[in-house]
Amino acid sequence: MTKEENLEVQEKERHDREEQEEGRVQREDEEALTEEEEEKEEEEEDDDEEEYELKEEREGEDRAEVEDEAEDEEEDEREEEREEEEEEPAAGQEPEVEPEPEPLSVSEYQSPVHEPRRRAMVHPSAQAPLPKDYTFTFFDPNDPACLEILMDPRTTIPELFAIVRQWVPQVQHKIDVIGNEILKRGCHVNDRDGLTDMTLLHYSCKAGAHGVGDPAAALRLSSQLISLGADVSLRSRWTNMNALHYAAYFDVPELIRVLLKASKPRVLNSTCSDFHYGTALHIAASNLCLGAVKCLLEHGANPTVRNDKGLVPADVVPDPMDMSLDKAEAAMVAKELRQLLLEAVPLSCNLPRATLLNYDNIPGNLMLSSLGLKLGERVLLDDMKTGTLRFCGTTEFASGQWVGVELDEPEGKNDGSVGGVRYFICPPKLGIFAPVSKISKAVDQTPSSVTSTPRTPRIDLASRLAGKTKKEKEKKERVKSQKKKTSVASLDPDGLNVEVGDHVLVAGQKNGIVRFYGKTDFAPGFWFGIELDQPTGKHDGSVFGVRYFSCLPKYGVFAPPSRVQRIGGPKDGSQNDKSMVKKVHQVTMSQPKRNFNTMRSPKDLTSESSISRLLFCCWFPWMLRAEMQS
Repeated sequence: MTKEENLEVQEKERHDREEQEEGRVQREDEEALTEEEEEKEEEEEDDDEEEYELKEEREGEDRAEVEDEAEDEEEDEREEEREEEEEEPAAGQEPEVEPEPEPLSVSEYQSPVHEPRRRAMVHPSAQAPLPKDYTFTFFDPNDPACLEILMDPRTTIPELFAIVRQWVPQVQHKIDVIGNEILKRGCHVNDRDGLTDMTLLHYSCKAGAHGVGDPAAALRLSSQLISLGADVSLRSRWTNMNALHYAAYFDVPELIRVLLKASKPRVLNSTCSDFHYGTALHIAASNLCLGAVKCLLEHGANPTVRNDKGLVPADVVPDPMDMSLDKAEAAMVAKELRQLLLEAVPLSCNLPRATLLNYDNIPGNLMLSSLGLKLGERVLLDDMKTGTLRFCGTTEFASGQWVGVELDEPEGKNDGSVGGVRYFICPPKLGIFAPVSKISKAVDQTPSSVTSTPRTPRIDLASRLAGKTKKEKEKKERVKSQKKKTSVASLDPDGLNVEVGDHVLVAGQKNGIVRFYGKTDFAPGFWFGIELDQPTGKHDGSVFGVRYFSCLPKYGVFAPPSRVQRIGGPKDGSQNDKSMVKKVHQVTMSQPKRNFNTMRSPKDLTSESSISRLLFCCWFPWMLRAEMQS
């Protein structure tokens, strides 16, 4: 073996010896520790036994004391009973009744306040909690049992969001109380409801709706949320609406002012995809929210912004002519709203100048000439419907310049008359009215029956002077009678003139008697006041305090002439008398027709004296000119 190998062996042996010594020392230390622990445990056991003995001694002493006290109390009670039996009770004295504990008031309900989180989150959906054996299906914060659940710290934030989702006045009027409870539980000011993806600010703007909600409570919660840093520009992913859109949709101008004061300028004209990418002004105009429209215009909303259909806010206002009879107030609001939006349009905008309100006083012919159109020409309405231009000018049913078009297909709404006022004549369902900006000149021009003047036929002088035969005269009278019939039928589509006292059919469903006809204060145009046979009406002949006729309650109704159809004369049997009066009136007022058959022939005229010849030569040219003109 070499020296190096010997050194390695010696080092290994020395290393093994050191490990053995270390192991022996560790074992000795462990044995010493175990002995000390055993001694400590024995000492603790001894101490526990002594303490247990002391406790037993004390408990025994306490029991003895309690027994002594019980005995003393029993003796005292016995003595009191003996004294009561000896003493006579005083007459008229009643034992005092202990007051019952009063229920806790609303102010005594308290919930713990947690610190809000730094980041917003989406809370999972949950069901609204309700008390046991509760009679209603909705949450009522005014009920003590529901209020206890609302203030209970165990009620979670998703459950409170579920309560806010209930669209009932009891919940929406307490939106500020419920919102504060949500914030107390550590909810971030921009947290969202997992079911609707709406924030507390969205729910607050929704709760400002008049009737179901309370604008004052919604304003308090909205101001608090904005002061805490709520983001006004956040949108719900389901409706794509922000807080300003909700306030405009539910017509809450108080909230609109607060939101616009705290938001950036770009929020004012922000669009929403659910309303064809229209602005808050489009949303308010389409829902007839007059207060919201005024507030938005005051804060600088742009009335010339067009949605993806190319419509400005004034164009999305519902048409008053499409509204039913029970929506007369809404029709008046629509008319005022459209006028307000048109007046707000600046003159330098890119809208057609014909839609501006400043052009109401311009005559219709000048308006058409400025557009390069004439009455009777073919036009295109909304780039879809074709027809013939029949009317242009101002109307009674709406402000501004309107055109009346006779369509080629029965896709219209009237026969040229609206509200009892006739503007032109056409068959039913072929007439329609539209703003001047919605028509354009059609490419293919076809001759129209209104503007085309029939050519004057050449007059055969001999046949004129000799007189027409009986067949030609009968044919001419037949044609004239047919023309009269068609003209009367176009003025009265049903072929029957409705008068006061006639038996009519309203809207094809209700029978009644006409009691009134004329203009009213609740809507423009002419209206029929009808007393129905059955109590299916709406009033007793008076509307908004103005009486037009008298009938029993629920028997009166108003209808436009387009919805009234005559089915019979008066029920009192005086139809024959009235018809006789009408016939006499027609005969007296009718003018006698000129009879050209009594004209003399040229032979008869030339056979008379020279004076008659001279008169014939002077009179004949004038007579011929008059005949040609007729």
